[in-house]
Amino acid sequence: MSAADYGQPEQLRLLRDTYGDEIVLFDEQDESVAHRIVVEFRYNGTVYAVLQSDELRKEKEIAIFKVSVPDEGEPELETIEDDDEWETVSELYDEMTFPSGERP
Repeated sequence: MSAADYGQPEQLRLLRDTYGDEIVLFDEQDESVAHRIVVEFRYNGTVYAVLQSDELRKEKEIAIFKVSVPDEGEPELETIEDDDEWETVSELYDEMTFPSGERP
């Protein structure tokens, strides 16, 4: 059984193995912005990715996405529409990143 089977996030490398350490996304002005892949993990059967551009890093913010893999294709990012799901994933990231008592 994996960590994800016990309610713990299981770290993965789907995006890194496909794209390297950075992935290019397009902003609202259709300009390309490089994002560092901070961490990828599976939780409750869903794969998530935490990304950070230089601008987000300056603001001490992150971007969180779902990752889907079509039957015959490369991993794709999807926006998390549900606020509760986004909050849960954000808290999991904090737990993975910051020792207890040091969370922002």
